[in-house]
Amino acid sequence: MSTTPRIAFLASQIDDAQEALAALTTRHGQCQPDEADVLCALGGDGFMLQTLHRYGSLARPVFGMKLGTVGFLMNQYRQDDLLERIRVAEPAVLHPLEMIAQTESGATVGSLAYNEVSLLRQTRQAAHLSIELNGKQRLDELIADGVMVATAAGSTAYNYSAHGPILPLGASVIALTPIAAFRPRRWRGAMLKADTEVRFRVLDPFKRPVSATADSHEVRDVVEVMIRESRERTVTMLFDPEHNLEERILSEQFEA
Repeated sequence: MSTTPRIAFLASQIDDAQEALAALTTRHGQCQPDEADVLCALGGDGFMLQTLHRYGSLARPVFGMKLGTVGFLMNQYRQDDLLERIRVAEPAVLHPLEMIAQTESGATVGSLAYNEVSLLRQTRQAAHLSIELNGKQRLDELIADGVMVATAAGSTAYNYSAHGPILPLGASVIALTPIAAFRPRRWRGAMLKADTEVRFRVLDPFKRPVSATADSHEVRDVVEVMIRESRERTVTMLFDPEHNLEERILSEQFEA
């Protein structure tokens, strides 16, 4: 990174983010994402995920500032000292999940997820799924509203709402969490090594259709879904040292 980094400012459509975009570009200039040293995302967690999906292949570090309703992945918004904050920021390297879904029509759909991949029933009837880990059948039949695989960064989001574990950043583990499981009655999920290949098969796709969603990308009428940590993509997020992502994940575990 150069002494004075070239910054590409990206903003959600909410008024506060657009006002911040105008103020920051007036102060620091603007450049295209593929020419920048740093991407600066202005918005909430949803916009941060959009930024990672859209620009993750550029391999540029991303410094986010909260101007939305949820900001777990963001730093506090301040106009002052932005260059110094970026200079001393602590990096968090994230490995997204790769989803490959097979649909009832025979299509193959791939997508990445920085938070989680979830399988959900499409109708009033519960989903019936089998679970295979690294080619070995581990659960013959899960009857539930759904199931998900979550990264450490995403473990405090939907995964936590479904009573899944909060995972330490850098622990190289992922969470396998059922959503409103009916059978097995007491199965609460599992923590897996991050390089585990997880495969779900839909046991009755015509009577009990299931959709698969990687972050916000939904694929309907799936019959089989494979999930594994991406071997080709990483993203680096930058956080203020006093409130880095590892500290946020740890703090979540001690909140009342």
